[in-house]
Amino acid sequence: MCSAQIVSIVDDDEAVRLATESLVRSFGRQTRLFASAEEFLQSGSIAETSCLISDVMMPGMSGVAMHDRILELGFLPPTIFITAFPTAELMAKAKANGALAVLEKPVDPDAIAHWLSVALDLP
Repeated sequence: MCSAQIVSIVDDDEAVRLATESLVRSFGRQTRLFASAEEFLQSGSIAETSCLISDVMMPGMSGVAMHDRILELGFLPPTIFITAFPTAELMAKAKANGALAVLEKPVDPDAIAHWLSVALDLP
């Protein structure tokens, strides 16, 4: 595992953000936390992000709109969306834009572990 790999976590709910960080760190991964899509986009951390975990529904810009903007900027970090409201339309759009997964809240820790492994442990 490369210690330089950074998992950026974007979620407006502080409790979820911190719980996700704790889980990801328990897998030996470095994290950066952001309370909004706008904060992440303005952070300068896009290029350093090895994997992105983002809520879908947030005040202001949604996670999907943020992902679209990241793509427009020429980046394609492996992305895991989490949402309390998974719809077929959301899943289709996210997958069409290259997202790894759309996971329903509450998220199963094993699912996060699996998708982080897919994203970060490729040769």
